[in-house]
Amino acid sequence: MTGGDTANPAAGQRSAKLIEVDDKSEGQRIDNFLVRVMKGVPKTRIYKALRKGEVRVNSKRVNARYALRLGDKVRIPPIRVSAEGPPKTLPDGFQDQIEILHEDDDLMVINKPTGLAVHGGTGQRIGLIEGLRLLRPQSSYLELVHRIDRETSGCLMIAKSRMSLLKLQSQLTSSTMEKHYTALMCGCPPDEHIRIDHGLAQKKQASGRKRMVIDRNGQHALTVFRRLECVGDFAFVSARIHTGRMHQVRVHAQALGHPLAGDDLYGDFSRNKQLRKYGLKRLFLHARKLHLKHPTGNRDLVVEAPLPCDLSRCLQHLRDMQLNAISDDV
Repeated sequence: MTGGDTANPAAGQRSAKLIEVDDKSEGQRIDNFLVRVMKGVPKTRIYKALRKGEVRVNSKRVNARYALRLGDKVRIPPIRVSAEGPPKTLPDGFQDQIEILHEDDDLMVINKPTGLAVHGGTGQRIGLIEGLRLLRPQSSYLELVHRIDRETSGCLMIAKSRMSLLKLQSQLTSSTMEKHYTALMCGCPPDEHIRIDHGLAQKKQASGRKRMVIDRNGQHALTVFRRLECVGDFAFVSARIHTGRMHQVRVHAQALGHPLAGDDLYGDFSRNKQLRKYGLKRLFLHARKLHLKHPTGNRDLVVEAPLPCDLSRCLQHLRDMQLNAISDDV
């Protein structure tokens, strides 16, 4: 069998199968590969199979980040699932949430709304990528180039071919692609430019929720913050990430002593409560701009996502409060 074949556990697979990785799957992470070939199997069950060693590559255990190589032999375990398989219909209003900022034959950039996970899973029947595939059944290839948090809005890249995926991910790995965010910090840092180069490691809380912590032995992570505006007791900032670690901007902001507004995991909970009165009901973090080399033609491509209305309103409310306070002093 080749990487293009599909193991269908819902159809009653009773024995393990071996799939040999072809050039279409070369370089893909094993977890993403399994999601594609094990149709109908929940992601939680796929990750469990990886942890337990039910999935093997060349007869060896691998973790979820393993990048497949040409000729690898992947053991697909016999997992029985509901005959219903993956969702066949979109949730109400899904299509209305999707704004395409850029699209051509090789890639698209979506302005992801807050609250929508990039993948379906716990608490969400269907994620952005599954929804896109249902919206475009004629598309033979749609894959996430990278991920952003469920709470974060803004630019998200989708590759429309394996070649595009590999070239775009290579730019991310080499930090030649620029990823810019805008955010609101609690408190106003004294310096206009701040470079944070702290390694990050993942910890699991007793609740099972994943949390990142500063760790000198963790994965390298570099964020450069630029203070754009101090607004009362808050700062409107931009952040360029040179690495793409989980919760990177949020943890680095916390390490500065200026956590992001609305952050329910790393934030200042009393400030968050105050901001809810001003209409901020979520994390104030937005993936504003991507600057990359197009995967074909090598031309520059810049895509921007405007600040969402809810974040703009909150920011303007803080500005108005600051002006009123100045007027009262005068």
